[in-house]
Amino acid sequence: MRNSVLFASIGAAVIAARLCHAGILWADDNLPLAAAMELARGKTLYRDIWFDKPPLVAWIDLWWGARAGVALRMAGAAYVIAAAWMLRKFAREKWGERAGLLAAFFAAFFLTFGLASAVIPLASDMLLILPQAAAVYFAWRGRAFWSGAAAGVGLLASSKAIFVLAACALWSWRSAPMLIVGFAAPNAVALAWMWAHGSALDCYRQAWEWGSVYARNTFISHPVSEGFKRTLDWIGFQSALAIGAGIAILRERKWRMLAWIAVCFVGAVLGLRFFPRYYFLLLPPTILAASRGWSMLSKNRTAMAAMLALLAIPAVRFAPQYIEAAHDQAWRDTAMDRDSRAAASKLVALSKPGDTLFVWGFRPDIFIDSRMPAGTRFLESQAISGLLADRHLFSNAAVAADFLEANRRELIASRPTWVVDGLGAYNPAAAIDRQPYLSEWMTHYAPVARTDFSILYRLR
Repeated sequence: MRNSVLFASIGAAVIAARLCHAGILWADDNLPLAAAMELARGKTLYRDIWFDKPPLVAWIDLWWGARAGVALRMAGAAYVIAAAWMLRKFAREKWGERAGLLAAFFAAFFLTFGLASAVIPLASDMLLILPQAAAVYFAWRGRAFWSGAAAGVGLLASSKAIFVLAACALWSWRSAPMLIVGFAAPNAVALAWMWAHGSALDCYRQAWEWGSVYARNTFISHPVSEGFKRTLDWIGFQSALAIGAGIAILRERKWRMLAWIAVCFVGAVLGLRFFPRYYFLLLPPTILAASRGWSMLSKNRTAMAAMLALLAIPAVRFAPQYIEAAHDQAWRDTAMDRDSRAAASKLVALSKPGDTLFVWGFRPDIFIDSRMPAGTRFLESQAISGLLADRHLFSNAAVAADFLEANRRELIASRPTWVVDGLGAYNPAAAIDRQPYLSEWMTHYAPVARTDFSILYRLR
């Protein structure tokens, strides 16, 4: 009973923290939710909506009606609680109840006290945490098919599920055929559905071909030194996990746990971008190992005091952001979201029923806030401009020119009622009216309103 109350308290804290962000949309919230809104209007992912992520990232938002606000944040809280429950189950069955509760606590804690733009959205890297924990749990239990199936569900959310499959093989290599069959099963179902709806080839082009363009074009000029620095930063904020995991590995010398962490580290740094959300791949193995390490020292008061001191590092750094999010007045981190809401408000005031929208830049939240339907397949402009969202606010170095031509022709053939330039105010050279290939197309549009960082154009 006492342990159930403790777990319920963890869940309540997660819900309260997520609800502080109910009035904010973070960058990784936006594209999946905007795509799901188009799906709710009857469109088909990839065929009618350009989407550069695996399908589950958008499909999952349909479970709560593709709604932002409280519904979105409650869904995020439910996901974190489910991940905490899965990690608790794994640790409890392997090492006992104390380790299980520590695993649940660590999962909830480190998926709360982190950079808000990473830990709050239900984005691709976040959505892989639960399938990874389930996949390795089933591998440990000797259930190779279900291990592969859980990893296969992960592939529908993130290409990094390949590393989860490799981790599962550490336990299930003798049952590799069943592991592979399980991995293929959910993806075969999804592929068959997309093939029947005429979107399978578009899925390959958008999520995999364009995704590979993104993966091989890092904006970091010195990736080795930057990767070393950011990895040390991650270890610093997750020092309670790193030290706890080190204790467990050194004391028990379990090579599989160390190998699992190593495999996930490779997946986290592959692509040489080192965003905080990429390190989510390391959380399940380090949480489990740390729960074992600290549970072995649970009767040592000095050790427990040290653990609490280590937990204070991320708590002190990131707890104030929940107060800032709840008030959302002039918080610098949400300036773009506030401007998107202002632009959406003007669209709502000026538009007529049946009007459609295209947004230039990576600002899909304007679709969400205005609830205006898309006038093209494109909910943002990366696949047209070639300016990737991780650099388009400061760089004009376009990528994959040959890949973009068909998309540019498709946009030019369309006539959305409204075009919002959400990029030019940040990067004037990237403004939509300064792109030579769109100069004739833009003659059909006239600027009618603006906000601090957006210009609204209406079809003449």
